[in-house]
Amino acid sequence: MAEKKDGIMETVKTVVYALLIAGIFRTLFFQPFWIPSGSMKDTLLVGDFLFVNKMAYGYSRYSCPFAICPISGRIFGSEPERGDVVVFRHPVTGSDFIKRLIGLPGDSVQVQDGVLFINGEEAVQTPDGVFAEEFEQQGPVGNLPQCENEGVGIGGTCEKSKFRETLPGGPTHSILNIRESRLDNTPVYTVPEGQYFFMGDNRDNSTDSRVSQNAMGVGFVPYENLIGRADRVMFSSAGKSMLFFWTWRSDRFFKAIE
Repeated sequence: MAEKKDGIMETVKTVVYALLIAGIFRTLFFQPFWIPSGSMKDTLLVGDFLFVNKMAYGYSRYSCPFAICPISGRIFGSEPERGDVVVFRHPVTGSDFIKRLIGLPGDSVQVQDGVLFINGEEAVQTPDGVFAEEFEQQGPVGNLPQCENEGVGIGGTCEKSKFRETLPGGPTHSILNIRESRLDNTPVYTVPEGQYFFMGDNRDNSTDSRVSQNAMGVGFVPYENLIGRADRVMFSSAGKSMLFFWTWRSDRFFKAIE
């Protein structure tokens, strides 16, 4: 009987230690993030589950687990790179957002006829077919996808034109086009020192740095608001909950993020 009790206690201790280690690991190194919207399609889909690398840029007051966290700035961080997919704290609402880093401090950024220019250099777009998905409610919020082909009914095929965009310096990734929109033509944005410019890959369905903070957009994002870099999708659920394992997308397990 005593041996049985000892065995139960050892099991309980093992579980507690495992939970503590997992909690410390999450706090120090990684933060889970579940994609709630379609602003980063087709790089990230609604229902993708990933871990954010909090060590990529060092610790800020939003990600540091210790009392030594700075009131502003970051500690022992590296510099973000153009093309990174980054989770950051929205400068106005305080909620966590995920977008692609487009403009570095000192850069000039502009969109003309849907084409991105950085410091006057065109980010070349190469046609890459069509991104197709079922026209149905997606994720726990139940939003319907936006389609380039109009008049799609529930259960129909929703299509968007797909391109490969190459940023100055070499990084290449996928972007989508739905329609001509007001954000396809912008003024020149000059990124201030210590701040960054972000855009969604689903260009016509993203409220990002092209939208002023006065209009509840992202605007420029301070360095200290960066939480971490997203490198890989762990798994993905097409259903309303990530617990609905029968809706998991088998082709997205451990998928690297471009």
